Amino acid sequence: MHKPARPANEATRLDELHRYEILDTLSEVAYDDLLAVAAGICGTPMGAVSLVDAEREWYKAALGVPTREGPRDESFCAHAILHADRLMVVADAQEDPRFRDNPRVLGAPGIRFYAGAPLVSPSGHVTGTLCVMDRQPRVLDTFQQESLIRLSRQVVTLMELRRVNRRLRQHLEEREWYEQQMQDYQQLLELHNEELSTQLGVDPLTGLASRRAFTAALEKALSHAAIEQQPVSLALVDIDHFKAINDVHGHPVGDQVLGEFGQLLRRLVPVGAMPARHGGEEFVLLLPGMDRTRAASAAEAMCRAVREAPLSRPVTVSIGVAGWRTGESTADLYARADAALYAAKREGRDRVMVAG
Repeated sequence: MHKPARPANEATRLDELHRYEILDTLSEVAYDDLLAVAAGICGTPMGAVSLVDAEREWYKAALGVPTREGPRDESFCAHAILHADRLMVVADAQEDPRFRDNPRVLGAPGIRFYAGAPLVSPSGHVTGTLCVMDRQPRVLDTFQQESLIRLSRQVVTLMELRRVNRRLRQHLEEREWYEQQMQDYQQLLELHNEELSTQLGVDPLTGLASRRAFTAALEKALSHAAIEQQPVSLALVDIDHFKAINDVHGHPVGDQVLGEFGQLLRRLVPVGAMPARHGGEEFVLLLPGMDRTRAASAAEAMCRAVREAPLSRPVTVSIGVAGWRTGESTADLYARADAALYAAKREGRDRVMVAG
């Protein structure tokens, strides 16, 4: 294992990191949301907003990893912060001499793929990374790489807003003025994140692709299938009795369940499949290379896994599957999958139905 070198500006870099006063603070939804979007775009089950301290790596946000900190010498991110101007990508850690005998590769969490975008402060110091990881080798396309870099800049924006907010707490005596400033910053941040999600084609609540982005991907997949004479299937997934969750527990709990379900769906879909939020409590899956028989088997496995998943509120799903017919429009394919979905609901829910 190659221990990461220390940046030439290590002392001033650490001073910059400590001025944020963010180490060992509680989780915050804004950071968790940006990480969920990054992992969703890159299709990875793991990720972190990682800050590299003098002797440790600490996660402000973490997804799919068992701990919130670890030794700096074992950290992939400690290598990534050495280059402020580029993304560090490790396609297969077992083939990289820097990492193949790293404890995080040989043991938990079993990292094979890593991509980290540096968190560069306005003064040019790298305090950490926004990183995504997987337990299998993979590559990122240009869009995924550019998105990860853009999202890393949003993490730095959050950190800067945190610093400004702390100064306001220290220096402002008029509470009403202070609260108005906080509201303005929050509204600015929410607007910024909504615009970013729209640009990237991502649903901000679940981190999955938006309906608009999915429709474009489906049309592209059908065109490719027509040329290559390959099967494609579509599955519509509806959370059963979701309205009751909102009615009994309130919409914040409902939103929490949707966010958890989006992360679960991303872990359950077969390799190469694309999940998206279709609207409300309805989700959709693009299953390239699968005829309706294989797609139905994958949907049955997903239905069972959701039933057993440890979500904050237990749920089941109804799924309608349709295999694409040569020459069929996207609207007709959707219509047949939707009819199968409603057949599953009529038959008692918590089941899969396949369009004829």
